[in-house]
Amino acid sequence: MTKKRNWWSILLIVSLIGILFTGCSTNNTANTPNATAESTAPAESAAPEASAPAADAPVDGGTLVLSSFSDIVNINPLLIGDTSSGDIANFVFAQIYDLDRAGNVTAEPWSLAAELPEISADGLTYTVKLKDNIKWSDGQPITADDVVYTVETAKNPETGSPLISQYDKVKTVEKVDDHTVKFTMNQVYAPFLYALCQAIVPAHVLKDVAPKEMQTNPYGTDPAKTVTSGPWKWTAWKQGESHTLDANPDYWGEVKPHISQLVYKIYADQNTEVQAILKGDTDHISAIPVTQVEAAKADGDIAIIQKPGAQYEYLGFNFDASNFKDKYGLFEGQKTRQAIAHALNRQGMVDNILKGVGALMNAPFLPDTWADPGDAAVNYDYNAETAKKLLAEDGWVAGTDGILTKDGHRFSFELQYNAGNSRREQVAAVIQQNLKDVGIEVTPKAIDFASWIDQNVTPGKFQAVLLAWSLNNPDPDAESIFSSKYFPPAGQNAGWYKNEKLDQLWVDGYSTVDQEKRKEIYKEVGKEISTDLPYVFLYQYGQAIGTGPRVHWAEEDAPEPSLGYGQFFHAIKWWVTD
Repeated sequence: MTKKRNWWSILLIVSLIGILFTGCSTNNTANTPNATAESTAPAESAAPEASAPAADAPVDGGTLVLSSFSDIVNINPLLIGDTSSGDIANFVFAQIYDLDRAGNVTAEPWSLAAELPEISADGLTYTVKLKDNIKWSDGQPITADDVVYTVETAKNPETGSPLISQYDKVKTVEKVDDHTVKFTMNQVYAPFLYALCQAIVPAHVLKDVAPKEMQTNPYGTDPAKTVTSGPWKWTAWKQGESHTLDANPDYWGEVKPHISQLVYKIYADQNTEVQAILKGDTDHISAIPVTQVEAAKADGDIAIIQKPGAQYEYLGFNFDASNFKDKYGLFEGQKTRQAIAHALNRQGMVDNILKGVGALMNAPFLPDTWADPGDAAVNYDYNAETAKKLLAEDGWVAGTDGILTKDGHRFSFELQYNAGNSRREQVAAVIQQNLKDVGIEVTPKAIDFASWIDQNVTPGKFQAVLLAWSLNNPDPDAESIFSSKYFPPAGQNAGWYKNEKLDQLWVDGYSTVDQEKRKEIYKEVGKEISTDLPYVFLYQYGQAIGTGPRVHWAEEDAPEPSLGYGQFFHAIKWWVTD
């Protein structure tokens, strides 16, 4: 057993693409009753103190304090789409399957499945065997009924679940017996094994909830009404302040959590988070701003893990004209979007804001992975003159104030991003200046994360966004993000983008398990999407993870930044000492 120290700062990239948005959910917390319910225990109640370690072995007890600069939206697994909600859910819900460090699907001791699924030769049926001792936090057994209910509810468009794209290729999901579930597919769906790395919900709690009422149901927003399945239970939520998770004394897993209590504190912004860990007020921070990494390293007690991870940032356009003045969509012209791509100094963002810990992207596939289209994707160099030329070709002319106009409409738009994110604040300022240089007026607007996701991003009510995808499995399918099948509110194509050629290419890409064939299809996807530009793809980036001296793990259980939620990889095995 060794304490973590001196982890990589080299580039390690695993091919990761998936559904977890750093901001996308459809829950309306404001309309949810008892959203601020708390347990009788205070947020930092008297968890058992950790005993002194013997020969560097794990010890039981103690409290681990985590931090974020955004509160949750909803931890109901059917509705999770933002990082903070996923953080909490990661600790309190068990998944059918999990991923190992290399991104392979596996049945862990803490997984609900007893073994990997039996897959038919034609790839159309998956038979999953559940463990026979698994149970919910209210003592009820977890059975095949819960899996069937979860999948059927996720498939229903009235639920508004971001999981719909994972399960709408499932023709039937059947209970074979209490611990066996059979999935029959409409067609071959290459990423389906990864779709089974998913938490489920309790049918006995939610079976009478109408799908269209799921988003306003207190399950997922009220700790007292949220029955869970993982090693910790959600016992308190002080909105905007903290969450308390206590070890489940009746947890079914053969591997029990060492840490008795997790406290998830909410801070105003990332800089405040960093100050908290430097002062010892918190033990773990998942995203140290690059501007503060050196300061954190200078503190000898803070261990840093830093490398590019499973995230990419983008400037997203909205193609629904109702979001613009006089219903005049500003981003309809392909040459206009290409001009914006040329106008942005993306390499400058990587060099000066990310401090070099990042890589440019031209398509929604991480660099140097098997699906990366390479030179097939269009690379937009930083060239203001090329941008001006394209804008002129698309009919934009300078007005008296220097701002471009077309058909009597000024090229002026609002760029939304989440408040408290220092990286996006800097990137938004660069975008504003770069586009001003070519005659486009940008008004950056920072909005509180939870309300922004709920009121703007999820329903697709914005003009442009600066946001990122946190990618949670090793398959390159991104149909749910870019296909016109998945417009809001039942899908994650929040910009209302439609390209019929791409719609079909995504289907072609997952309809075979032959990786070489898929690679050729995604090369064509890369060419088409980088030409048409629903987004300007900016860069892959990494989140510097910092942990204080109280936190310990064996080397094989250290955080893995290349995985979605890898900042808590194998946290069930971590321990703390005082």
